Amino acid sequence: MPQNQIFDLLLRNARLRGGQTLQDIAVRQGRIAAIGPALTDAAIVEAVVKEDAGGRLVLPGLVDTHIHLDKSCLLCRCRDAGGGLKGAIAAVSRLKRDFTIEDVYERGARTLERAITQGTMHMRTHVELDPLVGLRSFEAMKRLKRDYAFAIDLSICVFPQEGMTHDPAVERLLTQALAEGADLLGGCPYTDADPSLHMERIFALAVAHDVDLDFHLDFDLDPSWSHLEEICRRTKAAGWQGRVAVGHATKLAAIDDAALERMIALLADAGVGVTALPATDLYLNGRDANHRAPRGVAPVHRLAEGGVAVSVATNNVLNPFTPFGDGSLMRMGNLYANLMHLGPESFGDCLDMVSNGAARLMRIADYGIAVGGQADLIVLDADDEAEAFGGIAAPLMGFKRGRKSFVRPAATLLR
Repeated sequence: MPQNQIFDLLLRNARLRGGQTLQDIAVRQGRIAAIGPALTDAAIVEAVVKEDAGGRLVLPGLVDTHIHLDKSCLLCRCRDAGGGLKGAIAAVSRLKRDFTIEDVYERGARTLERAITQGTMHMRTHVELDPLVGLRSFEAMKRLKRDYAFAIDLSICVFPQEGMTHDPAVERLLTQALAEGADLLGGCPYTDADPSLHMERIFALAVAHDVDLDFHLDFDLDPSWSHLEEICRRTKAAGWQGRVAVGHATKLAAIDDAALERMIALLADAGVGVTALPATDLYLNGRDANHRAPRGVAPVHRLAEGGVAVSVATNNVLNPFTPFGDGSLMRMGNLYANLMHLGPESFGDCLDMVSNGAARLMRIADYGIAVGGQADLIVLDADDEAEAFGGIAAPLMGFKRGRKSFVRPAATLLR
């Protein structure tokens, strides 16, 4: 390394995944400029800020590919939603008419701050647009994106939760949002009276505006029908391989092995990514089976083995869809591993589902701890990868583009 280097940040004694020797990470202008053991011993190094990881595990900032900030923290308003997907949609629909920009912003900020202090530095939030709520939730998301840019990159995905083909106003709202700063477009064909036309119009809008797509899809455990194959066909026809993802896809948990292998091949060939949402999918699926309820979560680790881009994400927090949540992606990955019977030999793969793999699904450039990469770093309260994941280690501090963005001191016993 050249002599007399001056950096904005020097993070010393970091333990990186798969490495035995502690490393120093030097950052300049928001990017990782050097990585090596004892950099200060190898050259004359100066840094504006010096921090010591103390031998703890350092990861790139975590990636939440699927969350709904606009309808988080609604439990106090609708605790009697009745359970089930239809009940949750109906409960939130009744509330949306009274959403204000300030209300959505406040609730979204509450959830966003929880996620940030749990180590999330990239997030895709899905935002409902329809005549009931208009663009109010979208306007709140734009404010959140701007106000929290110091700590997180927030990507806004606008979508029609309650269908679009029944009302031309819905498509006009989607088009307006895309013109005013929405980053990508989503769809929800299973709530539309004409699912195929819904998909056709969403793909057409995406191509016209040159944006990626992220669908809510196949959210039940009935294997007799599916929209996933049509999504794969339309993805290839549009030339949108690598730019389409689907969330839920819980039907994949209800089909036999041969059908699953066939779907894995279709998804890999079409370049369609899949996000599992364990908290919501466990809570809403299989209710009619009582104590024999199936897990109802897409086995995305199987998809990853077949070359499909996959992730595990939050979805909903403290609302009728999911009356749980603290914004921790480590907890969500841990939950997925637990319910899929995945042991320590698979912990690294599950960790990828909220980091490297999730970044691949969202097409985040220069992600990861490597020279030239974005200096988005979190220091976990653990010095071993398996124990950090298995024990849901909390982050102690984070650095967004090389600037310290949060601290979360470890608990201390007072004997």
